[in-house]
Amino acid sequence: MKKTIRLTTAQALVRFLNQQYLSVDGKESLFVDGVFHIFGHGNVLGIGQALEQNPGSLKIIQGKNEQGMAQAAIAFSKEKLRRKIFAVTTSVGPGAANLVTAAGTALANNLPVLLLPGDTFASRQPDPVLQQIEQESSAGITTNDALKPVSRYWDRITRPEQVMSSLIRAFEVLTNPVTAGPVTICLAQDVEGEAYDYPAEFFNKRVHYLDRKAPTERELIGAIELIRNSKKPLIIVGGGAKYSDCREELMTISEKFGIPLVETQAGKSTVEAAFKNNLGGIGVTGTLAANKAAHVADLVIGVGTRYTDFTTGSKSIFANEEKQFLSINVSRMQAYKLDSFQVVADAKETLRLLLEQLEEYHAEFNHEIEALKKEWQMERQRLSQIEFKQQDFVPEISEQFTQDKLNDYAQSLKTELPQTTALLAINDFVQEDSIIVGAAGSLPGDLQRIWQPKKPNTYHVEYGYSCMGYEIAGTLGAKLAHPHQEVYAMIGDGSFHMLHSEFITSIQYQQKITILLFDNSGFGCINNLQMGNGSQSFGTEFRKPDDSLMKIDFAMVAAGYGAKSYTVRTLNELKAALEDAQKQTVSTLIDIKVLPKTMTDGYESWWNVGVAEVSEGNTTKSYYQKKQEMLKQARDY
Repeated sequence: MKKTIRLTTAQALVRFLNQQYLSVDGKESLFVDGVFHIFGHGNVLGIGQALEQNPGSLKIIQGKNEQGMAQAAIAFSKEKLRRKIFAVTTSVGPGAANLVTAAGTALANNLPVLLLPGDTFASRQPDPVLQQIEQESSAGITTNDALKPVSRYWDRITRPEQVMSSLIRAFEVLTNPVTAGPVTICLAQDVEGEAYDYPAEFFNKRVHYLDRKAPTERELIGAIELIRNSKKPLIIVGGGAKYSDCREELMTISEKFGIPLVETQAGKSTVEAAFKNNLGGIGVTGTLAANKAAHVADLVIGVGTRYTDFTTGSKSIFANEEKQFLSINVSRMQAYKLDSFQVVADAKETLRLLLEQLEEYHAEFNHEIEALKKEWQMERQRLSQIEFKQQDFVPEISEQFTQDKLNDYAQSLKTELPQTTALLAINDFVQEDSIIVGAAGSLPGDLQRIWQPKKPNTYHVEYGYSCMGYEIAGTLGAKLAHPHQEVYAMIGDGSFHMLHSEFITSIQYQQKITILLFDNSGFGCINNLQMGNGSQSFGTEFRKPDDSLMKIDFAMVAAGYGAKSYTVRTLNELKAALEDAQKQTVSTLIDIKVLPKTMTDGYESWWNVGVAEVSEGNTTKSYYQKKQEMLKQARDY
């Protein structure tokens, strides 16, 4: 007789999670670190009971918002280079629906997370149950069906034995670098508590291997030929390079062959900023140095990048028809972009083989890399100035945003502190191994341009989905991944209003994080986009009916939660707050009152956005014409 163990579906799931390991380069570790939960009637008596009875080695953390705790789980996975995950369990209905945004974030960023929402009854006996939606077309449709388009793998468990094949398939997806992303397993709430005699061997230790796929001989020969025939190749360091852990290979190949490195948001800090050939971020939010190098490059070598519109400047940076592309990516789909020569393989392994076989090649950048980097450092230094005048604005915005208006803002908000000045002061202050987390608004642009990571893998900006509200939850996830490092959330007031629930979780579980809240009384980035394309400021600032700006005491909000908080309006106050916050053991929030419109602007780049073709205003018409001219210069595919 085959040995069996009688367990509920939920108990079997928890026991299985405790036995999953990942092996990378010969190093083996537990893959599932813990479970975030918010219990409701759809999961408390199933998964809740199983976790209470025997969680095994899993850390159990109570979230405050389903989207927030899932974003924390995603950030944890990112910080662990996709080699460890958290699972997330919610109830049915609204709880499950709140996972959709987070699942989209994980999918866009190729980050593994296991979502375990409760579902309606498999038996359908009590239908419609509390929080169940009803569709005339099918009784089988539930809220969880909304998770299908944003999941790499999706399944619904309606019998206890189904969980076995479903979990094996789920972990194949979660541990595969090509398919890494959100996995959703919906658990009918009656089935969660139903028992089954599971084969004992199903709960044996299971090791998943992340084997590095080598390029084929054809791919390697083609890549070497392209590089040898190029005069000014450029390497784009994407998120895949970071997850492949190929820092050493990138630095060696760059130094040996004289090839500059530029970074995407996901790839930034794979190689620290101080490396002599690192020209910083590329594209719409890129540096002057990186974008100038991109314009003159005759071969673009993408290492683990998705070539998003922000990376390519809506394909305007690479408009030269003679420019060629070489893509190194584990994903065949991603490697095909921009009509590249494709190397479908692991980045680290591919770069290692290129180093062995390129031999005496050297690019013709000569001293250009050093000159470009120096030019950008001078611009970065200029941005640290404490005075900010009307002529410093983007030209398109300065037409509307006069010096008088700037003075009105300064008087109303009682501050004269520019955002760029504050950011550069923070960059100078924080410890070398401190981690910063960002996601949306104007801060990702400023951070990619002027933030200089001092250590590898200390820059964490979610820009695949640019999800407002990710910042604080993501900072908690990063802290869970690196409990002995200082972790800072870079967040605007707009994103803080969207979602800050996991700030409370950080206090509850004594996971100290610091929130750096840049308050400019509005959705500043979108206000810039609006005004920079010919429109008036409309619906993007936080104004009362009398047109006065809202003044919110975010420090008081944080203090109400039990955090240590500060309000700063000057550079000296900011430095004092940073110093004191570093000494604290409880989570902190620094409410930084900054002048609107004092963020960085694009350098040598363009972003294609939907400007109105028909408008009553002449300004908007002129911007539509400018867009049409840029489209003529940009690549179409």
